[in-house]
Order: sequence, then C-alpha cells, then structure tokens
Amino acid sequence: MMSPPTLHILCGKIASGKSTLASQLAAAPHTVVLSEDTLLATLYEGEMKDVSDYVRNSARLRAGLTNHVLNLLRAGTTVVMDFAANTPDQRAWMMEIAKDAKCPHLLHYLDVPDDVCRARLKARNDTGDPPFTVTDEQFDWITAHFLAPDPAEGFTIKSYP
Repeated sequence: MMSPPTLHILCGKIASGKSTLASQLAAAPHTVVLSEDTLLATLYEGEMKDVSDYVRNSARLRAGLTNHVLNLLRAGTTVVMDFAANTPDQRAWMMEIAKDAKCPHLLHYLDVPDDVCRARLKARNDTGDPPFTVTDEQFDWITAHFLAPDPAEGFTIKSYP
C-alpha cells in the first residue's frame, strides 16, 4: 500500500544542507522536489542582483506555485519544498498548502551553526556552480531574519543537529 502524499518543508540557514536533504528525500517513490533557487534562476535570470530582488521574485514564485503544489499533492505525489521556510510567514504559506491538500507534512529543521554554514557557503561559492552566490554580508542580513520553528506553529518537526 502506498503511503499518503506528504509535504516536506525544509528549514535551515543558508548552506545548512537543505538542498542535499531535498535530494535524499526525492529518492522516495512518487516524490518530486521543487527548488526555489533553480526556479528563481530560470524564471528571473538576470533579475536576481540583490536580496530585495530575491524577496520580490520569491513572493511572485510562491503565488504562482501554490495551486500547482496543491494539485501535485492531491494527485498523490509527495512534494519536497526546497524553499526557505525560515520565518513564520514563509512556513505559514506551506502549512496552508498542507491543510488545503489535507495531507501530512513534515518540517525538517537543520540546526547548523553559523560557522559551519559559512564554511559550506564559501566552498559552494568557490565552485562557481551555484545558481546564486551569497556574500558574507548577505549571509548576515538573511541570517538576522532567521527564526527557528516553534512547536506552537503546529508543525510536525524533525530536527537535524
């Protein structure tokens, strides 16, 4: 018997391992990954110059994807959202999708120290391969807005130290 479709939500700072975990989760049958970085790089190529561009285009992307994610879940496909779920508002959007789809969810919280994330970020930036490079200043700004998930938000949380 096939398990019900699940919405996997990833929460962690930049370079905490969210995309790596998303790839691992995608190995399960009937599972797709939606990668915010890949979609933004493809849809808004040339428009992603700073954090304000990310904020604006990410909001547009979320609005456009909501019904698509709902349709995937309702069709029996598990969805891994490789999107930032790093603030209560971002997580609330994903919780609303899970509720509307009447499907289980699992919030994967990657609790990785800043120094480890910075080292991974430098290594990733040095490859020249990521869709976006992130400076130390951008890391600091984005990390300042990071809020760990609170059980009061209603999520089923799996933590990774």
